[in-house]
Amino acid sequence: MTNLGLIRGERSGRTAGNGISAQIGYAVRAAIGHGFVVGREVRIGSIAGTVIGYNIAHCGQFLGAAYPLLVYTPFGISKCGLAEVSLV
Repeated sequence: MTNLGLIRGERSGRTAGNGISAQIGYAVRAAIGHGFVVGREVRIGSIAGTVIGYNIAHCGQFLGAAYPLLVYTPFGISKCGLAEVSLV
């Protein structure tokens, strides 16, 4: 059996205050500030949905900085930008 030990270290490179992480945090805070909180009913065009969380993805096609909302609809879960949704 392998023994595991704790290695103390520190981050190198960017921190949470810089780069994409900061942009995602800003987008999520903006969404919350505009009333898009978890459990809130919204519409994506004419499709009804409910905010179920926030997209914190920092890589891939749908980054959290551009699409901060996770919305549950009858068609599945959608990642949405603030311009795509409206409060009910």
